[in-house]
Amino acid sequence: MPKIEVNEKLFFNLLGTKYDYDTFEKKLTFGKAELDEKPDMTQSEDERVIKIELNDTNRPDLWSAGGVARCLRLHERIGGAKRSDYSSFLSRAGDIKDVGNRVITVDASLKNIRPYMVSFVISGKPIDEPMLKDIIQTQEKLCWNFGRKRKSISMGVYRMAQIQWPCHYKAVDPDKTSFVPLACDKPMTCRQILTDHPKGKDFGWIIADLPQFPLLTDDKNEVLSMAPVINSATLGAVQVGDKDLMVELTGDNIENLILSANIVACDFFDAGYEILPVKVVHPYDTGMGKEIVAPFYFQPTTKATLAAINKKLGCDLTKAEVLDALDRMDNDVSARDFDATEETAPYLKANKSDVEFVLSPAPYRNDFLHEVDVIEDVMIGVGLDNFKPVKPDEFTIGKLSPVTVFSRKTKEIMVGLGYQEMIFNYLGSKRDYIDKMNISADNVIEILNPMSENYQFVRPSIIASLLRAESAAANAIFPHKVFEIGKVAFLDPNENTGTKTIQSLGFLTASNNANFNDLASEVSTVLYYLDHKYEVKEANDPRFIPGRQAAIIVNGEQVGIFGEVHPQVLENWQITVPCAAGEINVEALMPPSKA
Repeated sequence: MPKIEVNEKLFFNLLGTKYDYDTFEKKLTFGKAELDEKPDMTQSEDERVIKIELNDTNRPDLWSAGGVARCLRLHERIGGAKRSDYSSFLSRAGDIKDVGNRVITVDASLKNIRPYMVSFVISGKPIDEPMLKDIIQTQEKLCWNFGRKRKSISMGVYRMAQIQWPCHYKAVDPDKTSFVPLACDKPMTCRQILTDHPKGKDFGWIIADLPQFPLLTDDKNEVLSMAPVINSATLGAVQVGDKDLMVELTGDNIENLILSANIVACDFFDAGYEILPVKVVHPYDTGMGKEIVAPFYFQPTTKATLAAINKKLGCDLTKAEVLDALDRMDNDVSARDFDATEETAPYLKANKSDVEFVLSPAPYRNDFLHEVDVIEDVMIGVGLDNFKPVKPDEFTIGKLSPVTVFSRKTKEIMVGLGYQEMIFNYLGSKRDYIDKMNISADNVIEILNPMSENYQFVRPSIIASLLRAESAAANAIFPHKVFEIGKVAFLDPNENTGTKTIQSLGFLTASNNANFNDLASEVSTVLYYLDHKYEVKEANDPRFIPGRQAAIIVNGEQVGIFGEVHPQVLENWQITVPCAAGEINVEALMPPSKA
């Protein structure tokens, strides 16, 4: 989970009060956070650092001193705090703020390189050292965690006083374009920066294979940065005391870019700075229009009913209590009374009618997808301490689910065949689950905002996990026989959710003589002891060698596949011995339930 370090004096100044650390630790639960480490009290107040661990990756707005302070200040009504008002700088559809000459043009050739940019200006007072450290930390947390190590989101901050508008975001020849990068005193070509500059070595992989590199310049052709790698040593060298700063964000996901811009802008506005919008003109559609004036409000509304809130929270809240709780979470909420039904009436003891709440989140939040998200905000707004413990009023006996019992039986059969059980993560990378397996990504589930590209996809098959283990087992004595019984998931339009999750058996043999025939006999043994008759049919799965693979058919339906792993797949994994593998849908083999 993300961890942040905040200057004690800055944080409590933003909060508007000062807590002792026992009280502060309890209050952090309202921000889905906990105290990771108290500051060294032998240091002066200006130097003390509080370490906070955030427990929710869906709330990047909390990954800064300003974000956590705002959350606690509003929830506790510190100093009579009321809902935030960002209307002075926030554009909305049909209400676009005036930007004057603050305009950035985007080159059409960037569409297939790094297509989107948003920007705004921080103004009003000089930046002090704690605030500069906090903006650097916010930049790092947003771009590393939320922005997939700068691949999807990168952020640059520049000295506004020396910029001549309009600015230009363009694609350049990396071998013919030079500038002085940050922490250097001599010009380097864009390509040279990737090999010789520390930041180029860290982040150059994002653009290294592109035909042209993205470059941001002002109207005098003075370089601001080469996104997402490094700022220039002139306009990009922000220092304590700088009064006006330009902030820009580039990447490949326009919603996440705007959200990140909103987060940073709201943090600085809450700290007493003025926010000036900037217009970025794209020559192509971004999904939010060609011209984007940021900060920009784009979040849709989400609905929840009073009956659903009380049912899921097991309480008896009133309309006023729900409105107060959501207001403490900085949400704009409207409410409409309507008649309760026979089904919902039991959850409305304190109300005569049901209520529909329509929530518009704060501009720095985009984590409301379902009424359950609204209910969670109600729960936090009310305060967890206000929910009294309740003893269970029903007696139940725990037991294993039928699929677990059947899976254990299957495991015993696999162990009897000489296989060793493995356990793997259900999340992985596109590289492992798709590219190395020579399959299409059409039916693979991708996570919208992953913490890392290594946890970006839900595995559609266990075989990739087994091959990954085999690729690291070259020094173990052969043969290697491994299996796992676990969950796999894939897109399925026939399901209500659009996805389907099943319990699956994956197995793999690696040895000099691993072959189709031996694996076929083991498949036969497994299905025999699971009381199933089956047949095989020719298959055409790119993971296996053509003519050396077969689909497993039970009761006319395909329930699995096995075969000799294709040499290209083995080469992708750098496996040097033949492998035979297979996978079977365990749930499809289960006996009918006795209802």
